[in-house]
Amino acid sequence: MSSISNVENLSPQTIRQVMKEMQQMSETPLEGIKIQINDADVTDIQALIEGPAGTPYAGGVFRVKLTLGKDFPQSPPKAFFLTKIFHPNVAANGEICVNTLKKDWKPDLGIKHILLTIKCLLIVPNAESALNEEAGKLLLERYDDYSQRAKMMTEIHAQAAKSAAGGDAKDDDGPSSKKHAVDKKVQDKKKEKLIKEKKRMLKRL
Repeated sequence: MSSISNVENLSPQTIRQVMKEMQQMSETPLEGIKIQINDADVTDIQALIEGPAGTPYAGGVFRVKLTLGKDFPQSPPKAFFLTKIFHPNVAANGEICVNTLKKDWKPDLGIKHILLTIKCLLIVPNAESALNEEAGKLLLERYDDYSQRAKMMTEIHAQAAKSAAGGDAKDDDGPSSKKHAVDKKVQDKKKEKLIKEKKRMLKRL
């Protein structure tokens, strides 16, 4: 999803404010949210959100993108999940529907508030304003099926994002590193097989 930079459309004051807020979040990170600063384009705001414990999204890491329009902060930014997710309030293209980014928007809310709201949405989905009708219906009528489907999508898509976000890869030249590499290959193959099976199950659902 490539978006045209809006840097030239935003006032210097707004750019300064956004940069200041991003810097603060980088220095004192929010729990379970890691901000990704793009020095070349401050309007390209991305963050990695950890799936909250006790939800079907636990164990996954989800990449989120905020797009600031030229009227920001008077009008809310658009928010998208770049990581595929099964959630009532997330459309097929990843767009997020939440009141904070619609009728409840206030110019002084800021980026931090939006990211926290998105994280809360993973904990408490809102079936009333569903962009994914199937997920909304399952959430209301058959929660176990909804949870299983969301968990499966998390395992397939969000755990791959987790390792890309810098898992625990270490360069090790010790004598056991070759054996470790072989073990890892075997594990990866098993994981790949599992994911393929899960994808097949998803298609059948």
